[in-house]
Amino acid sequence: MARPEFNWKLPSEITQRLGQDSYGAQRAIHEGDHLLVVLHEPPVNEGNEREHRVFLRGPDGAWRFQGAEHGQHMMADLLTRYETLLGQAEQQYTSAENADDLFPLLDRLLPTSRAAVNLRDALQQARDRVKEDRLLITWRDRAVDVARGFELLLANARLALDYRLAKQVEAQTQAALAGTRAQLKLNTIAALTFPLMTVAAVFGMNLHHGLENQAGWLFWAVFAAGLALGLVVKSWVRGAPAPVPVKPESKRAALGKKAGSRGRKTA
Repeated sequence: MARPEFNWKLPSEITQRLGQDSYGAQRAIHEGDHLLVVLHEPPVNEGNEREHRVFLRGPDGAWRFQGAEHGQHMMADLLTRYETLLGQAEQQYTSAENADDLFPLLDRLLPTSRAAVNLRDALQQARDRVKEDRLLITWRDRAVDVARGFELLLANARLALDYRLAKQVEAQTQAALAGTRAQLKLNTIAALTFPLMTVAAVFGMNLHHGLENQAGWLFWAVFAAGLALGLVVKSWVRGAPAPVPVKPESKRAALGKKAGSRGRKTA
């Protein structure tokens, strides 16, 4: 696709700085008392295609837009479109309630914020080239406000998203801890009662074992023995795992690695 030609005469110094296929990035080119300002429309997607808006200031100080007269009005309209998008994005950020609302906003803010920053830089370049043009000061100041607004909104949206994600992770962690505590309590109860239930099941079998007619103290002795065994099982369940033994070969290898790292640090 060839670069479009407009109804104006550009100095050869400017033409030599333009590509054959496109006007390129947002920038300002000042050659031969002519100022060419290349800007972009606000992006509508994350693609590489951008719609150019090309302005030319002649030696007489008149602004033209892509070959047409009254370029200053088209510049003001372009800045207004950026300002309108900023207002819409701020409203969307205010009404966002969860991460599903913030993700589309961030997807929209990322390319628009970059375009606004490049717009500001291009107008600042134009202002530095032609200091006597008062319109450039006004346009530059508006572009600065727009770029700063998009940058702040993007930072706030990212912070809000990180906060919501952190809250979700914290809630999931608390739920996992609660489940772990509940499981620990259940394991403790099971460790206490399992030996008693085992003893009760053994002595409750319909078999003659010779203890049916013994004194009552024997029952309490069996109960106490089962309870003591339950306490032992509970301490085993809740105890810390035994350390994994390290083989002598592994110890020597670890010591060798430490010695090597110390030697490298010393060197």
